[in-house]
Amino acid sequence: MRHLFYPLAIATLLGFFAILVNYPEKAIVQIDQQAAELLGGQKLLDSMSIIGEPWMIAGVSLALLVYLWLFRKNYRGMLFVFLAVGLGNVLNQLMKEWFERPRPDLQHGLESFSFPSNHAMVGLLYLFTLAYFLSEASTSRKIKAIIWLAAVALSVLVALSRVAGGEHYFSDITAGLFAGYAWFVAIAVWYELRERQFRKRAAEREKEEFPE
Repeated sequence: MRHLFYPLAIATLLGFFAILVNYPEKAIVQIDQQAAELLGGQKLLDSMSIIGEPWMIAGVSLALLVYLWLFRKNYRGMLFVFLAVGLGNVLNQLMKEWFERPRPDLQHGLESFSFPSNHAMVGLLYLFTLAYFLSEASTSRKIKAIIWLAAVALSVLVALSRVAGGEHYFSDITAGLFAGYAWFVAIAVWYELRERQFRKRAAEREKEEFPE
């Protein structure tokens, strides 16, 4: 399955740019309107937005950092969290300021721009990062699958909650999910390459110290 993740990241990155270029077009505007009519006012779905709030993301990320530091001694893993979640949030804010897409007309009181959705992008990043390290610590395929299915489901629900609450267009959250996934895979590829290099060097040192 992991071999599918990398081409999917390329596909989602291309999807992000496709939405970026075309979101003013009539077809996407219609999809945004239909999604707003379908999901708007769904209170239960709107409440899922709490999972993507900044304080929730910061709290879970901090707990993960402590876990990786004290229990795993995984300092590259800690850097993974900083790059995926911390830098991912910075990238999201920069894109919002760069593209300057206004919020939906029904939403009042939010001064930030709309594209791409921070809840969708950074919500996915912190949930997938948490799932990555939790699944890495498990030897059961069933548990790994449950962890990842939960992360995917929560990411989608958090993203959709922003349409239900009127804070974002459907194209905002789709672009956010696409960008978040592509960034997550980029960090995961870097991390896994560094882990392989570290293990290779450790094996070479062990051979030098204890030759056969």
